[in-house]
Amino acid sequence: MSAQGQTVKDITTLMQVGEDYVRDVIRAFNERGFDALGPKGSGGRPRTISDEVREHICLIARTSPADWRITTFSTWSLSKLAEHLVEQKVTVAISRETLRRILRAGRVSWKTTTTWKASTDPDFIAKMHRILALYDTPPAEGRVICVDEFGPLNLRPRKGKAWGPVRRPRRLRATCNRHHGVMHVLAALDLATGKLHYRIRPRKRWQELLDLLKALRDRWPGQKLYVVLDNFSPHKHAKVRAWAADNDIELVFLPTYGSWPNWIEAEFAALRYFALSGTDHRRHDEQNAVIAAYVRWRNTHAKPKTNFAPDSPIRSWTEYPAKAA
Repeated sequence: MSAQGQTVKDITTLMQVGEDYVRDVIRAFNERGFDALGPKGSGGRPRTISDEVREHICLIARTSPADWRITTFSTWSLSKLAEHLVEQKVTVAISRETLRRILRAGRVSWKTTTTWKASTDPDFIAKMHRILALYDTPPAEGRVICVDEFGPLNLRPRKGKAWGPVRRPRRLRATCNRHHGVMHVLAALDLATGKLHYRIRPRKRWQELLDLLKALRDRWPGQKLYVVLDNFSPHKHAKVRAWAADNDIELVFLPTYGSWPNWIEAEFAALRYFALSGTDHRRHDEQNAVIAAYVRWRNTHAKPKTNFAPDSPIRSWTEYPAKAA
């Protein structure tokens, strides 16, 4: 209103505020811009817990009870952590809500423990760079294929996520029975097209793998195939190696305990999430049909696979890290 040329008196009449308030607002805006229009603190009670104590609380929260020689429990709850802080004279009695807010402000959150299987392969870096080189610059005369097994697939209710009414989760039956045995998916990811080729078999021996390799060989005659796969014993069977060598297929093995650079692992995660999560199939042909439908849909939308982990620290590794970061 002031920018439109209206006087302080006009603004006061229209906005039903005092003249001093209007002048203060205009003056503050001219000095600080839009920052002057933000909400103003009302003061309130001063903090009773200093920034140093808050930082100390966050440091203790990141420890485990075992670090303090506490053997009666293995993890902190908010109430147990609050009691421990009082015992250690870090602070006086503190409520769980105050403690929760302090941890949240200190970017300490409740996390699920994950596992890390360290590779014992002395040639880890060389093998990883070899695979990254195939991903980044596939040989002009050949084709890079990632192969792995997915499963075992048994018939059971599978947890999943879906949209639904608040506080009314979708229910699946609970059962401990595992009828009709298991099946296994043997799959191959073609990086040139991004398409997934697979078969479902009751076992995953070297015979099933060799059948898959023969099907891949027939699909792309005349091209050398670079097959990336892990160190599962059927993959290294003498008959598999011999047949591959005789049919212009190079088996490129991943580092020991290092299957995560296999690009097909990401496809298996998507298959599990979109095709199997939240399902409860009673027959294998039912479940196999769902997997087939998903793969058909996926392959119609497939694109060449490029840019594998372009910003990942693995590309700058010169030695294998001793533990997970």
